[in-house]
Formats: sequence, C-alpha cells, structure tokens
Amino acid sequence: MSAAAAPLTRRAFLRTAFTAAVFGGAAAVLAPVLRARRPRQTLSPAPLGEETYRGRHISVDLASAAVRIDGRPLHVMRRADGSYLSGINHFQSYETPLELARAAVDELGTTPLALAAPHHG
Repeated sequence: MSAAAAPLTRRAFLRTAFTAAVFGGAAAVLAPVLRARRPRQTLSPAPLGEETYRGRHISVDLASAAVRIDGRPLHVMRRADGSYLSGINHFQSYETPLELARAAVDELGTTPLALAAPHHG
C-alpha cells in the first residue's frame, strides 16, 4: 500500500533547495522521501451555514446538505442536475440548500416543521 505524497509547496521546495545547496546531492535525493513521511494536513469538516431568517433558525451542513429549521431536520433531496428540493415544496428546485431552507420557511410561515404537511400545490 502506498500513500500519495503531499503536493510540493513553495516552502517545501525552498527547504529542499536550501538543503541540497548546503549538504550536497544526497540531501536532494532524500528530501522527497523525508517530506512524504510527514503527516499530511487533513481538511477540517465543512462549516455549518447558520442564519436566522424570518425569525426561524436555519442551519445547513455544507458537506452533506443536511438542513435543520429550528433544530428539526428538513428532508432534502439532491436532483441529477445538482439542484435541491424538499418535501415542503417538491415542485420547485433550488440551487443551494440554504435557498431551499429559506423557501421552506416562506412556505411554513409560523407552522412548526414537524406539523407541516407536504405541499401539493
């Protein structure tokens, strides 16, 4: 099993060049090997998009497109074209989960999400 080496950054390039200049050719040969042994930085989880819209708290997990309105989950589906739709109004699609959540709040008004019946227009 081989792990992919981290991409060469400017800092790594300069460190390798400096090491090669100071210690000769052997260091230049070993630098990529030593660099590959360093732990790679991992991506942090995607942040939550949170806002208050018309008095309702909306939170969107940007990594999974999970949407919550006032802490309750809103069922979200991803369409083949990359847009999103929900059970609140499944006849309209939206570019982002946040746009979809705002439209759901518009449709719900003051009705709690748990009591809302799907809209059949």
